[in-house]
Amino acid sequence: MTEQVTIIGAGIVGICCALSLQERGIPVRLVDRGDPGQETSFGNAGVVSPWSIIPQAVPGIWKKLPKMLLDPKSALSVRASFWPKMIPWGMRFLGKSDEKSVREVSDAMEILCRPSIDLYRRHLHGTGHESLIADSYYIHAFRHVNEADLDGLGYLIRREKGGDLERVDGVELRHLEPALSEDFKAAIVIKGQARATSPGRVGAVLAEKARAQGAEIVRTEVTKLTRAPDGCWHLATPQATLHARHVILAAGVWSADLLKPLGLPVPLVAERGYHVEFPCASAVLNNSVMDVDAKVVASSMHSGLRVAGTAEFANIDAPADPRKEQILTEQAKAMVPDLDTDKAQFWMGRRPSFPDSLPAIGPIDGMDGLYAAFGHSHYGLMMAPKTGELVADIVSDRSPNISLDAFSLARF
Repeated sequence: MTEQVTIIGAGIVGICCALSLQERGIPVRLVDRGDPGQETSFGNAGVVSPWSIIPQAVPGIWKKLPKMLLDPKSALSVRASFWPKMIPWGMRFLGKSDEKSVREVSDAMEILCRPSIDLYRRHLHGTGHESLIADSYYIHAFRHVNEADLDGLGYLIRREKGGDLERVDGVELRHLEPALSEDFKAAIVIKGQARATSPGRVGAVLAEKARAQGAEIVRTEVTKLTRAPDGCWHLATPQATLHARHVILAAGVWSADLLKPLGLPVPLVAERGYHVEFPCASAVLNNSVMDVDAKVVASSMHSGLRVAGTAEFANIDAPADPRKEQILTEQAKAMVPDLDTDKAQFWMGRRPSFPDSLPAIGPIDGMDGLYAAFGHSHYGLMMAPKTGELVADIVSDRSPNISLDAFSLARF
């Protein structure tokens, strides 16, 4: 196929779809209201982890939720106005928290996450910005020694699949990360990882590569998606109507609004995440570090030390909660006591989350020429390159040689 494919959404998923299509000789058009890679893709913790293959719903999580919801400093919060949507979504979420479901979801996550480092390096090759993906460990730091358990289900699954994990005590942890607080008494070190030293820059560089290879990048907002009798898709925008035979929907959480008028309601919610970045950071971390208690991740980047986390469920257009800045700043200081917190930069983004932590990928039933590539939850940075490969294979009529049932919208 040589006909141009239109991609709605120029986040990291849409950009990776564009690059993989171009590798197969297919011209592309990226449509987004903002600069490529500078929305949700911009603000993550930068972890590129082939072993981030454990879903959010795990056995026993139902016991922890009440305490988390009642704690104002918890990583989890739900806006009052969102509870009517939260309850049905949450029931689906809890329904996937048994060990059998966790293992099934983990198998699907592995397909997307395992090749992430190699694929990013392939996309970045020749750009002059190859150093944007740096080798790293992913360190899960614990304040209580007995909680650093390699036989816990999440770590056990990783090890069963070949992950190289090591448990270290506080002294060994300080050798790896001298800047970390001595309150951390043990850690699980997940090896064979990488980190993006500037997630926003990764998106910008790869979008520019796509542009240099002939991609058309249109800055506008798609407000409605309709299918004409001749099978062509019409994309309404404030300026004009765009037309395409093949459309990849990679608009993150906004994808649901475009599908609903087509009679396709999907259980996709805006799981909002925040970060605080400290440009004057005097302390440096050598790897990506998760404070397991606080559920936040800290990583040193070109622009400073970033601490990212929280899961706030709210309407897409709800304003940011200013209290999160102080909470994240306090958590950052608790992790890195010598951190200079002056001139902090506060950010909020919207993760597109399905209840099972898996995205929607592939053709949408009954909608010829329309393909899904959205809903990557906490894992978009890791899953984007392989998502692009799978979508490009499908659009170009190549068999991906794996079952995509786990990613089908029909699973809901």
